[in-house]
Amino acid sequence: MMDVDEAFTAYVAQRRLQLFRTACLLCGDPHQAEDVVQDALARLYAAWPRASRADNVDGYVRRAIVNSHLNQVRRPWHRERPAAAISESPAPVNLPTEDLQVMWAAIANLPLGQRKVVVLRHFLGLSVEETAADLGISAGTVKSQTSDGLAALRRALTAELGMTITEGEGA
Repeated sequence: MMDVDEAFTAYVAQRRLQLFRTACLLCGDPHQAEDVVQDALARLYAAWPRASRADNVDGYVRRAIVNSHLNQVRRPWHRERPAAAISESPAPVNLPTEDLQVMWAAIANLPLGQRKVVVLRHFLGLSVEETAADLGISAGTVKSQTSDGLAALRRALTAELGMTITEGEGA
């Protein structure tokens, strides 16, 4: 039987890349995403005996990542940026898109609530109910935020790439 440290280490080794990608999509910045994941995993380690018994460990961890991201966004120093960092674009993450920089910009420009539901629903493939549970919001809010977020992405990508995205695509 595995002890607590071995079980936690095995879980992190198996899921680390997906957790990092989730955080990248939420933050829009790989460096901040590393901090978010590290903070979430530190909190998860402390709660691992309880979390490992949860019906949905992945949901528990996603919620920890979302909460960690919200904690970082709320910190006063998060709003301050050195002038040299403003023009830097985030390092690419292996996501399946030809125009990664355009997609990153479009996702980063979504309001935080829309960005969270779009990432969880369409990049991680969670159901409405799973997304609502992870974010602590109602299913109706998930649906409206998803609709608004996808519409904003359609407008941004149409304007930026000159392509027409119909309602059924990507939804």
